[in-house]
Amino acid sequence: MNDDVRNIVLGVVAAGISAGLGWVARTYLWKRRLRRKQTFFGLPDNSESLLVVNRGAGGPEFAVMRYDVFALLELAALIKDCNAHAQILPHDTARQGFGERTEFCVGGPASNRRMAAHLSSLLPGVRVNMDSEPGPDRGSFQIGSERYRVDNGKEEYALLARLTAQRSQNTRPVYLFCGQTSITNQATTRYLARNHEKLARKYGNSSFTLLLKVINSQAYGPDVVELVEDVTQASQTPIPAAANPRSSHRAS
Repeated sequence: MNDDVRNIVLGVVAAGISAGLGWVARTYLWKRRLRRKQTFFGLPDNSESLLVVNRGAGGPEFAVMRYDVFALLELAALIKDCNAHAQILPHDTARQGFGERTEFCVGGPASNRRMAAHLSSLLPGVRVNMDSEPGPDRGSFQIGSERYRVDNGKEEYALLARLTAQRSQNTRPVYLFCGQTSITNQATTRYLARNHEKLARKYGNSSFTLLLKVINSQAYGPDVVELVEDVTQASQTPIPAAANPRSSHRAS
């Protein structure tokens, strides 16, 4: 074998080794990201999860609002990426505890009984105005001493929460997507899909509650979302019965 042939063979072998090492490194990094994602969502391989959604008003027996369908699609993609499975349940048929399977609950308490139960038991520092009559506080959030009013199509608020029933590695989290309007439900699921890696680095497996603001949804849909603040502590501190919230936030 002359020098030219030997150099060619060595070059091919080196290229093969480099390609193999690159593939191994990429596979390792991909698997590590997948494991982190599965841990954050409580979705190991082939696990089961629940998608709990409100029923659309005035529709057939099981009709879902258009934006809530979009929210479910956002969540279904996340679940599929984790190699897990999902079962969709209407809010008034999800009569079971939590912690055994990861749950994604979509919709405000006025149209989602399951959400109302979660807010009452897991987030006692949050109240949602569910008055049927029009008024400046209709649909508003009270978190601690602050009130956040809805300005339809311009400024709307939503809560994104990751909650666990107890400190245990085997307890699956409950994710709440509680918006003042149906489009804010989708905006909240999209925010989670885009920011779950950052949230996982910051919070790990801990519970958190974030207040989000959807800006000008009549023009931008669910895409422009701002983080207002982390309200974890305020949302988990019961509101005194005589609390008088400060209505410093803009009303419609």
